[in-house]
Amino acid sequence: MPDFRLEDAAGGIAIGVDEAGRGPWAGPVSVAACWLDRTRPDQIPEGLDDSKKLTAARRADMFARLTHGPHLFNLTHVDVATIDRIGILKATLAAMAEVAAALAAQMQQAGHDAVTEVLIDGNQMPPTDLPSRCVVRGDASSLSIAAASVIAKHSRDMVMTELDKTFPGYGWAQNMGYGTAQHRDAIDRLGITIHHRRSFAPIRRYLESEGKPVDRGDPVA
Repeated sequence: MPDFRLEDAAGGIAIGVDEAGRGPWAGPVSVAACWLDRTRPDQIPEGLDDSKKLTAARRADMFARLTHGPHLFNLTHVDVATIDRIGILKATLAAMAEVAAALAAQMQQAGHDAVTEVLIDGNQMPPTDLPSRCVVRGDASSLSIAAASVIAKHSRDMVMTELDKTFPGYGWAQNMGYGTAQHRDAIDRLGITIHHRRSFAPIRRYLESEGKPVDRGDPVA
């Protein structure tokens, strides 16, 4: 279970950063940064963990507590156009730097000390001037990263659930844009939408097989 050992080692003010949705074929990648107010342990959700280990109901409950209590967070959704233009890795890392900087500014505006370390989930360092540390599987070891993972995952799931209403038939409310059999079958039947990542190999191969351009941003007829 994650704890505060990494935050303690950082000293001062540590924030966690994580993403959700790097792998799906459709939809945004969502990135969050979170600072947990350790003076209010009663407001830190019991059982807070890597979002992938939690049920959707547990994530929703924790999301509400993390975003409406004394803690601070910042969140962004990187659209498909950006992902296709610069690539999923660069898009994710740029967003990580963005939310970390935004949260650091929020904290100073709220009267907190300067951030002493940003704990980044993964092994790739974002382009940030803030003191930062990469933590492989950080969402399983740091409570701050786990909190960021819950915020990113739940918010992205809500985005995909709404997109499913606009683009029914792909099962996005269930598969969240991942390349499941349900999603693949829907693409074969319905084609590609503006929310599919054309830079991803499965989508690119489909478009090429259909003789469609792969660099357009409008719906493919």
